[in-house]
Amino acid sequence: MSKRALLLLALRRAAPEHEGYREAYARVRALQGEDRMRWESVLLRPELDAWAADCLRGIAAGEEVPLDGLDGLGGFLRGGGGVVLPVECDGLSWAPRVDHIGPYRVDYGRPPAGPLSDSELELWREELALAWSILVRRHRWHAEAVAACVGTIVPLRSAPGGEAVSAAARRAYGAVAASLPGDPVVLALALVHEFLHVQLGALLDLVPLHRPNGPAVYHAPWRPDLRPAGALLQGAYAHLGVADFWCAEAAAGEGERAEREFARWRGHTLEAADTLLGCGELTEQGKEFTEELARAVRGLG
Repeated sequence: MSKRALLLLALRRAAPEHEGYREAYARVRALQGEDRMRWESVLLRPELDAWAADCLRGIAAGEEVPLDGLDGLGGFLRGGGGVVLPVECDGLSWAPRVDHIGPYRVDYGRPPAGPLSDSELELWREELALAWSILVRRHRWHAEAVAACVGTIVPLRSAPGGEAVSAAARRAYGAVAASLPGDPVVLALALVHEFLHVQLGALLDLVPLHRPNGPAVYHAPWRPDLRPAGALLQGAYAHLGVADFWCAEAAAGEGERAEREFARWRGHTLEAADTLLGCGELTEQGKEFTEELARAVRGLG
C-alpha cells in the first residue's frame, strides 16, 4: 500500500491545479483516518498501480490523462465493478470479485470476455467452486495464498482455437485474468500459476533480482521465442508452482496426466534455473533466490 500511497501523492504534486483530482485525493486522505478498511480497499484495487503510473508518464509528456471521474481516482473510490462470487471448502473461504464490466486499465494480452450474462456468471460460480475445492483439499498452501492475496478475477476470451488462456500483470497486484477452461483442475492450476507471477512482481518492487533487461535473450523451455533474463526468472518461478501443483496431483493419485505434467515442468524449471544461474545477469539476491528455487524443484517428488 505504501507504493500506491506514494503514487497518489506524486500525482497530486504533478498536477497541483487539477481540481477534480485534488478533491478525490482529499477524500482518500480523509478515509485514511476515518475508515482504515475502506482506505485500504481503495489502495489495494489491483489496477490502481497501472493507472497511476500511466497518468504520471502522461503528465510528464504533456498529455491529457484521466485523473478524476469514473475513469480516474473517482472510479477507484466508487468501488469495484462486477460481482463477488464467494466460495468455501473445508473451512477456507475466498470471495473474489469477477470484474467483467471494466473499465480495464491493464492489458492482459487477450480481450476481456465481459460483460457476462447471468448464465455465464453462474457457470463461473460453479467452476470456481470446483476449482476451489481442488485447491483446498490437494493444495492447501496455495489455496491459503490465493485467498489472502487474489481479490479480482478478470474473465478473458479463450484463444481462437478454444484453448484456455490465463495471464497476470506486474502492475495489477491482486488480480488474475483467465478464460473459463471447462476443467476445474486447469482453472485451479491457472490461479496458482498466475498468482505466483503477481507475487514475484511484488518482491521485485522491493528487491532487484536481476539487472535491467538488455539485448541478451535466453532459451525458455516452455516457449518458442528467446526471453530476457527478467522474463525467464518470472517463468521459472511461476513454473515452480506448476511443477509443485502436478506433483501434489500425482501424489493424490490423479493419474498419468499428473505424472507426465509433473515430470515435464520439473525438467523445464530446472533447465531455466540453470540458464539463469549461468547468464551473469542476476544480482546477488537474485542468485540466492534462484538457487533456492532450484533446490525447491529438486526436492519435489
